[in-house]
Amino acid sequence: MGYNCVVLAKQVPDTHRITGQVMNDDGTVNRAALPAIFNPEDLSALELALQIKDRFGGRITVITMGLPAATRILRDALYRGADDAVLVTDSRAAASDTLATSYILSCAVRKLDYDIVLCGRQAIDGDTAQVGPQLAEKLGITQITYVEAMESLEGKAITLRRNIGNGWQRVKAKLPVLLTVTGDAAEPRVGAARKMMKYKNARTRAEIEQQVKAANPSADDATIKGLAKEQADALERKGLLIRQWNLDDIKADLAWCGRSGSPTKVHRIQSVVLATKESKDIAPSDEGVAGMIHELIQDKIIA
Repeated sequence: MGYNCVVLAKQVPDTHRITGQVMNDDGTVNRAALPAIFNPEDLSALELALQIKDRFGGRITVITMGLPAATRILRDALYRGADDAVLVTDSRAAASDTLATSYILSCAVRKLDYDIVLCGRQAIDGDTAQVGPQLAEKLGITQITYVEAMESLEGKAITLRRNIGNGWQRVKAKLPVLLTVTGDAAEPRVGAARKMMKYKNARTRAEIEQQVKAANPSADDATIKGLAKEQADALERKGLLIRQWNLDDIKADLAWCGRSGSPTKVHRIQSVVLATKESKDIAPSDEGVAGMIHELIQDKIIA
C-alpha cells in the first residue's frame, strides 16, 4: 500500500550569515544580500517523506509559495527523490502573514490527493512555527507537531514520537494527518546524480519567461510570450515543466490572501546594538590565539 505525501517547503535567507552589512537601517534584514537556501527543517520533512516512500511506495509532491526564484528548491527536492513539484506564485499573495500563507497553501493542498502532509517545524526566517498547525486546522485534519521519529505506519494509522522539551511522547493517529518535523527527525539525503541530470533543466513557466526576456531584450510582449510558450510546451513533452499555480488556479478567496488577509501588523521595529566598554585586539596567529585562551582560563571564563 502506497502513501501519497505532500511536503510544504520554503526558500529562506541563510540567517547563519547575517552580519552588520546585511542589516537595513530600520533593523530589518536585506534578504537580497543573503544567499537563499532550502529551509533546514523542511529538508528533514522531505527526508521523512522519502523514507515513507522507500518503505511503502507512493508519491511525493513538494509545494512552495514564493517568487519564481523559489523554484530552485523545487529542483533540489526533485534531485533528492520527490516525484512532483508545484510553485504557488502570485503578486496578490505579497505581504501574506502566517494566517494568509496557511490559507493559500491549504487551497493548493486541496487540489492534490494526499495521505500525509509534512512540513518543517518552523522556518529560520520567522521562527513562528504557526503555518503547519494553521494549515492542519484549515484542512480539517489531525496534526502532530514536533515530530522527531516515525515508529510505524500500518494501514490508515501512523505512530510517531514527538519532542515535548524535557522528554518525548508516543502518538498514534489516523490518516490523513499533518506532521511538523524537527531537524532531528531525519538526516537529509543528498541529491542523486542521475536525478540531477534528469531535472537540471526543469523550469516553471515564470522562469522560462524571465529567461526569454533576458535573451531577447528588444522583443515585444507578444513575441516573448510566444517564445516562452514554445519552450514550455517542449519541456512539458519531456516531463520537465514544473507546475505553476496562481491564486485563481487554486480558487483562493482574495479577501484571505496577501495584505488584506493578514491581520498581523508591525507597529514598531527596534534595532538593538550591543556595545562593549572594553576591547582587546588579538593577533591573528597561533601565539595570539594561545594567549587569548590562557587569559580566558585564568579569568575562569572557560575551563
